[in-house]
This record gives sequence, C-alpha cells and structure tokens, in this order.
Amino acid sequence: MKRNVLIIGAGGVAQVVAHKCAQHNDILGNIHIASRTVEKCQQIVDSVREKGSLKTAGELQAHALDALDIEATKALIAETQSQLVINVGSPFINMSVLQACIETGAAYLDTAIHEDPGKICETPPWYANYEWKRRELCEENKVTAILGVGFDPGVVNAYAALGMDYFDSVSDIDIIDINAGDHGHYFATNFDPEINFREFTGRVWSWQNRQWVQNKMFEIKRTDDLPVVGKRTSYMTGHDELHSLSKNLDVPNIRFWMGFGDHYINVFTVLNSLGLLSEQPVTTAEGLEVVPLKVVKAVLPDPASLAPNYTGKTCIGDILKGKKDGKDKEIFIYNVADHKEAYEEVGSQGISYTAGVPPVAAAILIAQGVWDVQKMVNVEELDCKPFINLLNDIGLPTRIKDEEGDRPLSY
Repeated sequence: MKRNVLIIGAGGVAQVVAHKCAQHNDILGNIHIASRTVEKCQQIVDSVREKGSLKTAGELQAHALDALDIEATKALIAETQSQLVINVGSPFINMSVLQACIETGAAYLDTAIHEDPGKICETPPWYANYEWKRRELCEENKVTAILGVGFDPGVVNAYAALGMDYFDSVSDIDIIDINAGDHGHYFATNFDPEINFREFTGRVWSWQNRQWVQNKMFEIKRTDDLPVVGKRTSYMTGHDELHSLSKNLDVPNIRFWMGFGDHYINVFTVLNSLGLLSEQPVTTAEGLEVVPLKVVKAVLPDPASLAPNYTGKTCIGDILKGKKDGKDKEIFIYNVADHKEAYEEVGSQGISYTAGVPPVAAAILIAQGVWDVQKMVNVEELDCKPFINLLNDIGLPTRIKDEEGDRPLSY
C-alpha cells in the first residue's frame, strides 16, 4: 500500500488534483504541493482548506522546488515520505521527475508527454523518444510509472481499450475533444499557452493505414452531432495518445480531433504568421533576447483566472467503428463536464477538472494495489474497468451511445 502524495505543479490542473487528493486523503495520506513559485502552491493549499476538501485530518503543505533538479526532487520525495508523485507541471520536467521517482522508488504519474523546449512535433512515436527509454529501469527498480493519465491522454485511452470489447475487429478510433464553454475573454487558452500553441504550430501526425501520416494544422476537419453540446466542428490534430494507442492496440486508423471556433483560428493564424508563436529566441532592436512564444504567454490571461466566469460544457470521447458478427458497428464512449460545476467544487474550470481528476483516480488505484504494477505503462495496458468505475464515483461519469441508445457505462 502506497501513501502520501507529492503534487508537482501549481496551475489549474494541480488545483484540481490537490482538492481531489484531499477528498480521498483517508486513502492517499499526506499531501504536498511543490513548484518553483511556492506562493502559487500556498494559494492551492488555502483553497483546499477554505472549501473544506480534506476528508480527514492530515498534512497539506506547500514547497518551493525546481523540478529539473533531480537531486532536489529526490530530497523532497524523501522529506515528505511521498510514495506517489503526480506530475502536473510543465511537460519539460517529465524526465527529471521520472528519474527522481526511479531512484527513490516512488510511483510516478503524469498527464502529458515529455517535451524538449527547443523542439516541436518530433518524429513519432513520441513516447519512444523519451519516456519509453526508461521502461527497463522502471521494471528493474519495480517502480510503477503510469504515463499520460489525464483525460486526453488518459481516460480516452481507457475508452479505446474498453471499446475494443464491443467489436470483432475495429477499423477506426476517432478521439473527439470539444469545449463548448465560454470564458468571456477576447482570447485565451484553457491551459498553459506555451504548451497549447506548441501542439498546433508544427506538423499534425495521425495513424492511418498502420503508418504515420503528416498534415498541416486546420487542414482536415469534421462535423459531429454530439450529446449535450450538439453539432460541432473539430480539426485533426496531433496528440499524445495516438503514439501509444498505435503501438498497443491493433487498429489501423487512430486520429485525434479538437474543436476550435473561427475566432480562435483567426487569432492563432495571425500570431503564427507573424512568428509570434515561435519557440526560437529573437533579438530586439534594443539587444534583448526574447522567445516570442513566451512573450505571447506573458500577455494572455492565466488559464487559472478563467474559472470564475466560465460557463458551458465539454464533451470528450472516442468514436469506434468496426465489425461485429459481420455487420458494421459504431459506438461513442464519452464524458460531459460542466465548467460552472467544476468551479463550484474545486475552484477550477472544466478543462482543468477533466485533466486533474483522472490522475487522482489512478493514484487511488495504485494506493489500493490495483494499479501498482511496478513497471512503466500507458493507460490502455492496464485493467481499465476499475478506473472507469472510480471516475464515475468521483466526478467524471462515462456514457456510451450505440444502437441500443445513450446510457451510463460502468463495470
């Protein structure tokens, strides 16, 4: 049984993780939050206390940490006696935090793939470029490392794996991510602008006919009539989960689609065309060296600040197509989340909520021994049924829509 959680990161997702860990601290134990900016960690601690989220009495503390410093991270893991590390900081720190966990024996969980700050849209499969290179080390040290256990990647991986059981063969998995909410700002991103834009300024990779195919952003779109949010247009986008699902599931076509409004596309196109989304430094006339993308990030609203006035819902799920008993079959496994309800519960908007609840569910399953597999895995390699059942209970209910209707899904 593993106990005591170290949360690394202090953004909107970390806030959700902290509240949800607090709601289950009878299982998870003490909670520590660490980031370069200790004041942000303390704000999360204060929020958890103000909302009375702690289920039982226990430690809840903020710490300053440069998570790129492996020795400092190891020292904090030891000091806090944390056996569960939930990394919801920048994806630039993944490998450092993972190494600290390998050397201390703590279980490692993250919600996004590692990125090199100087590279965008590297050659697939992305996990093979970084995380998967440490698989043998994890197994040798009996360290549980669950990669990409947010919503997408994460829950959608579980949907894909479980959806396979409804078919004799699956030809297509299309992951659809729609945010039908309104934050009231002229322009803002729902999570770290730097990471958000990096997803869309490079090549779009998809898995088609069992090989990697390259397209441009906003080149290919589709329109779906979805539950609750209605008819929505989404664009084919490169995304983390494709890189593990293509390896672990025998499916010839796996694609990721994200919804964008015309206004977002227009603003993005202007910024990108002007070079303001570049990750490469430039020198101003005054001799200052700046990274344009970081400047844009600095002038945009902090994603965490969007929560109080956010309205509307999200709809995220997997459309699977294939054959069953010789006939064509299609299903949609999905979740709908509400921005206002998320804010009322944990003080964050719905995008952060959907990303932050799943790693806590995974941590609970590790603590209970269900997912303490003592090796590195992606979500679809695990028994996903207890994961979905737990998510149903703690805030992210799953539904399935097929020829039999639209109904809750549990196991």
